[in-house]
Amino acid sequence: MKPLPDYPWDQMVPFAEQARQHPGGIVDLSIGSPVDATPDVVQQALRTATDAHAYPQTVGTPALQQAIIAWYARRRGVTGLEPKNVLPTIGSKELVALMPFMLGLGDGDTIVHPRAAYPTYAIGAAIAGAVAVASDDPAEWPESTKLIWLNSPGNPDGRVLSVDDLRAAVARARELDAVIVSDECYAELGWDAPWNAEAIPSILDPRVIDGDRRKIVAIYSLSKQSNMAGYRAAFAAGCSAVLERLLTVRKHAGLMLPAPLQAAMIAALGDDEHVSVQKERYRARRAVLLPALEEAGFRIDRSEAGLYLWATEGRPAWQSVERMAALGILAGPGPFYGDVYPEHVRFSLTATDERIAAAAARLVV
Repeated sequence: MKPLPDYPWDQMVPFAEQARQHPGGIVDLSIGSPVDATPDVVQQALRTATDAHAYPQTVGTPALQQAIIAWYARRRGVTGLEPKNVLPTIGSKELVALMPFMLGLGDGDTIVHPRAAYPTYAIGAAIAGAVAVASDDPAEWPESTKLIWLNSPGNPDGRVLSVDDLRAAVARARELDAVIVSDECYAELGWDAPWNAEAIPSILDPRVIDGDRRKIVAIYSLSKQSNMAGYRAAFAAGCSAVLERLLTVRKHAGLMLPAPLQAAMIAALGDDEHVSVQKERYRARRAVLLPALEEAGFRIDRSEAGLYLWATEGRPAWQSVERMAALGILAGPGPFYGDVYPEHVRFSLTATDERIAAAAARLVV
């Protein structure tokens, strides 16, 4: 059994302790965990579904399947989905971590993920015994590639893949006969042009796949758009053959979303108003934090969408993390997201208005 790397966030303990010593308290901008209340419409749906005496369906209730299908058509411009094309999951992280294993990948197989990447893509490869390769260029993807991860908008860098970008990735995946999965959990949070006015495209967009969903999957989470991180509510959509494989594994393993949470998902997926309200909260926080970081000497790269500001002040990331900790601000070091950004840090927008204002005040002194 090959050893797995240590959990990277354990390295942040001394910096968090330092930040907590600030007279005004810590401003934790390191983890993207929502701080705002779960919408009432979701909480009420959960309360009314507490009589859950029977085992839930791994595939999801018919009502949840239809809610996911309707959401994709209404919010993402993805039409033609059927119940066989959707699958609820217990959050998106477990799906990312277990996808290679569930697809039967292993020794000799390559899994591609973005250069600036959520670390669980590589961990999923390690769990399965496969090789992880960081690359954003489809021309570089090796012939041994069996699974390709895209992430748009990206975590940590907020990068958005256009329709042309997605088409190029899909074309290369088809050449390789590889499964391609797009992690789209921040798709409702577009900030800079053109994504402040246009919908961020899904890999399942008709302009991308030309009617062919074979070996193409999108995943989405309600954690960010609906403040449901504690609910572990997510889903996958796309190729029915891939989803059937995942469903079979999940049935054997007992990986099923609790019935009350399925009811809460239906409520969240059917209500667009709370999503707009939450987006405006993040927009306002971004408008406060971004100029303060720039005034403090940081350059903001990418970050056109998503929940983070991807920033550098031209010094090693750990020096920036230490400087921020001295101000009572905790930020995420770029090296947690791959080896190619040693001077970047990630600042999350998931703090209260008061804490964001406190961070900005400390940065511009």
